Amino acid sequence: MTENQPGVPEVTGPTDPEAIKAEIDATREQLAATVDELSRRLDVPARAKEGVYRARDTAVETYRESPPIVLGIGLALAAAVVGLVVWRRKRSSTRRK
Repeated sequence: MTENQPGVPEVTGPTDPEAIKAEIDATREQLAATVDELSRRLDVPARAKEGVYRARDTAVETYRESPPIVLGIGLALAAAVVGLVVWRRKRSSTRRK
């Protein structure tokens, strides 16, 4: 080979045409997998739907395992929200006077 000249990249790797083709095919497959993974990660609506479905499935499974507890927690949460809304309205109406 020639000596290393500035500005000329050093060539390494296979020199057999079949080996070069195999390396190119492997690189293509890796790039395709990378592009597929990136497009999956950047698809925000699809990821949001997956999260919603996962949360729904978890809630349904939890309800199936122990319905009274889930109903109690749901009612307590609803009562807390209603109580907070009523408290804030009373508080804001007394400040206006």
